[in-house]
Amino acid sequence: MCTLPSHLSRRRALQGSAAALVVLGLLMWWLLPVGPSAPRGSVTFSTGVRTGVYQLYGKLLKPTLAHDLPGVTIDLQPSEGSQQNLARVAAGKADFTIATADAIAQYIADGKPGADRLRGCARLYDDYVQLAVDNGSAVQRAGDLRHKRVAVGQPGSGVRLIADRVLRAAGLDPQKDITAVPAGIDTDPALLEAGKIDAFFWSGGLPTDAVRDLAARHPIRLVPLDDLVTRLHAGGGTTRYYRAAAIPGDAYREARNNGPVSTVAVANVLVTTDREDPELTKGFTRSVIRSRDRIGRQVHAAQLVDVRTAIYTDPLKLHEGARRYYRSVKP
Repeated sequence: MCTLPSHLSRRRALQGSAAALVVLGLLMWWLLPVGPSAPRGSVTFSTGVRTGVYQLYGKLLKPTLAHDLPGVTIDLQPSEGSQQNLARVAAGKADFTIATADAIAQYIADGKPGADRLRGCARLYDDYVQLAVDNGSAVQRAGDLRHKRVAVGQPGSGVRLIADRVLRAAGLDPQKDITAVPAGIDTDPALLEAGKIDAFFWSGGLPTDAVRDLAARHPIRLVPLDDLVTRLHAGGGTTRYYRAAAIPGDAYREARNNGPVSTVAVANVLVTTDREDPELTKGFTRSVIRSRDRIGRQVHAAQLVDVRTAIYTDPLKLHEGARRYYRSVKP
């Protein structure tokens, strides 16, 4: 039997070992995950009042988040609205939230703690300012609210911010010319129905269940606000985020308006901070866009969420994780 020289035996052994390492490397590449690991942990999503659209949106979004991010536990935390939401996220007490663009801009302009760390993930649906009164009320415009009892939202809400601005645009001092009632959409309908207030402001997506349910059991009317858009814009600064809009007649079929109601609208933004993990933020943003049609069946305004416009999160910079998502779906 022929025996190879020792140096050839060593060479073949080395070649065999190298081949085995290549095979092992390919096998490891095939079996082990490649790229960033899937997000894990718990996430707090600050929403809104229990009968408002923010809270409903969070509830409807949660199943999609659970499917897309199986390693992440989602905790919905009710709040008074945009201003409280921003304070929570900026302070690290919540990870994601929804807030109106005007509230975000005001938070930044006021130099509130953590304002420089806020980041946007997606532009969502628009909030519509809704001023509700009894159908028999003499109030036809916001200026007619003088000396009336008006629910203007909780102190930490976006409703309070826009209500004060609308009243000032109508020539009224919110502190002197009305009796301001610090109540939100969770109690406003019952107060109006019982005659304890003369009107209430609400800013939310369409339709808002609390308003729709009130219209079904009590004769109400929505007051047009379109005459105030120009005056709101004259305030400069953060008021540039308001636009003229119309509440469709079918949003509240049983309200006594008999058609669309002209009003003021402002965009909502999905908000986080620069502290949030990019992969988690990418997944969260993806779930928001993917769930549009399902959520839109109950929150009609959510049907307008679109990947082509969601990227415009002004007045916030886009979070890096959200940017990665939009790049991944760019045609």
